[in-house]
Amino acid sequence: VQLQASGGGSVQAGGSLRLSCVVSGSVSRIDGMGWHRQAPGKERELVADISSSGITNYLDSVKGRFTISRDNAKFTVYLQMNSLKPEDTAVYYCNADGISYRDGVPSAWRLWGQGTEVTVSS
Repeated sequence: VQLQASGGGSVQAGGSLRLSCVVSGSVSRIDGMGWHRQAPGKERELVADISSSGITNYLDSVKGRFTISRDNAKFTVYLQMNSLKPEDTAVYYCNADGISYRDGVPSAWRLWGQGTEVTVSS
């Protein structure tokens, strides 16, 4: 099982980007999915997450600007980022946790994507 993130780039303040993260491999079930970010010299922080039933949670500073969603049929989580600010500049990482079966034996996993860079200029 692996996660592949895409959609990062460079935009001016006020612009928008849409990040995507696809889970591939032998996946039986995906539970929580989310996005974290890490700016230079700072700790990684949770930006948004979404449960399997669609319950969402956001970092206060992105509420009203970012929207997390998921397509369970495509094993994909998205992060729509609008009204971007220079302080949103960071490497964004997706994560997911779930279950896979091998020879009938369930195995839980929690994995991270490789990160996609977002740069917002003023």
